[in-house]
Amino acid sequence: MKLFLIAAVIVAFGFSISTKNLDQLTINKIQVIGSHNSYKVAIDSTLFKLISENNKSDLSGLEYSHPPITTQLDLGLRNLEIDIYSDTLGGKYAEPFGLKLVKNQPPFDTEKKMRLPGFKVFHVQDIDFRSHHPLFKDYLIELKEWSKKNPKHEPIFITMNAKDDEIKKPGFIIPEKFVAKTFDALEGDIKHYLGEEKLIKPADIQGNYSTLENAVLKSNWPKLKNARGKFIFVLDEEGAKRNMFIEHHPSLKGRIMFVNALPNTPEAAILILNDPKKNQALIKQYVESGYIVRTRADAETIQARKNDFSQFEAAKLSGAQIISTDYYLKSNHFVSEYRVSFENDAFIRKNPLFY
Repeated sequence: MKLFLIAAVIVAFGFSISTKNLDQLTINKIQVIGSHNSYKVAIDSTLFKLISENNKSDLSGLEYSHPPITTQLDLGLRNLEIDIYSDTLGGKYAEPFGLKLVKNQPPFDTEKKMRLPGFKVFHVQDIDFRSHHPLFKDYLIELKEWSKKNPKHEPIFITMNAKDDEIKKPGFIIPEKFVAKTFDALEGDIKHYLGEEKLIKPADIQGNYSTLENAVLKSNWPKLKNARGKFIFVLDEEGAKRNMFIEHHPSLKGRIMFVNALPNTPEAAILILNDPKKNQALIKQYVESGYIVRTRADAETIQARKNDFSQFEAAKLSGAQIISTDYYLKSNHFVSEYRVSFENDAFIRKNPLFY
């Protein structure tokens, strides 16, 4: 493990030097690779076997995990994804149903942080409930500490899902629903634990333009050299949650996060289109127009199990600036040669649509 971490730091150091030639590019004219569900620790193998055998649907898509986010950032990843659950009173997710199904599982929440009030981080309640930090604020603290040690780092895009879907089976926890004040509290945590000075916010992009989207269509994104040391948060939600987030915030005025808004609306800036094979032409059109787009190289472990790089190739060619993967490292859950990176094992490069 120590050798791995040392190698990661060396790679990251060399990588940072090599990106100086990108400093004059605006951040919509680069392309980065990042991780999907970046916080995820593997489901205990005995629990995974039990729920797989007793579930009618295929759960193989849950069979992946990631090292700590500091390790990912040291490797050179510049996009993370964090799922959050609201827990205003604390304790809602402290006793996952999955712990009761199989004995002698690894310890869970030994510091009792799940009993504290505040946003929690994990994938699926009661089943896929392990993460490197139970509390969202601890990820923000880790990001701040890493950034302090690496002050010239490229901007880190962080996509976030606000999760409250129910699993309608006996014994499963019913998540707390997101409402408008929940999003206010979420942004409050980001400002408090990471710091507003560390953020690129919608207002920074809008500047003197009439709307955020107008600024984006004029490519009013900062140059990479001016975005170093910063983070960009994107709420990856649609429908009612997106509407709640935007309400009373035209062009995201007063918000610190971007949102997956629809093109041709004042709030549109960073778009989420996860299937680059299906949407390659559309992504290309949006990127050339000035938007930043996030897509995925793989999903549900499907491409990794088949060693299928076709979706990754489509993602690269689409020009999507953010490409998410579960496999910047090879799987340690099944045998596969599938691993995603740009040339020379890089995770950032010039965007091929512009150069």
